Amino acid sequence: MDPNQIKQMIVDGIPGAEAHVDGDGSHFVARVISDEFAGMPVIKQHKMVYAALGDSMESAIHALSIQTYTREAWEKARKFQTL
Repeated sequence: MDPNQIKQMIVDGIPGAEAHVDGDGSHFVARVISDEFAGMPVIKQHKMVYAALGDSMESAIHALSIQTYTREAWEKARKFQTL
């Protein structure tokens, strides 16, 4: 599986989400931005991402690091990355 496939699964599975996925074919990092995450515990946010990926988490994806953000939190995080 490649990062673009994972990105598309996340975007299709979480309406209005933006996803950035990097990886080497078996280990991936996903940054997922969605206002659906507002007020939700991190564990539930991650479960939403896992649900969007379905059975791929048990077969094609060996390891996935997930970072979830609301749009507001993403904008704040991006400001710190450019410093």
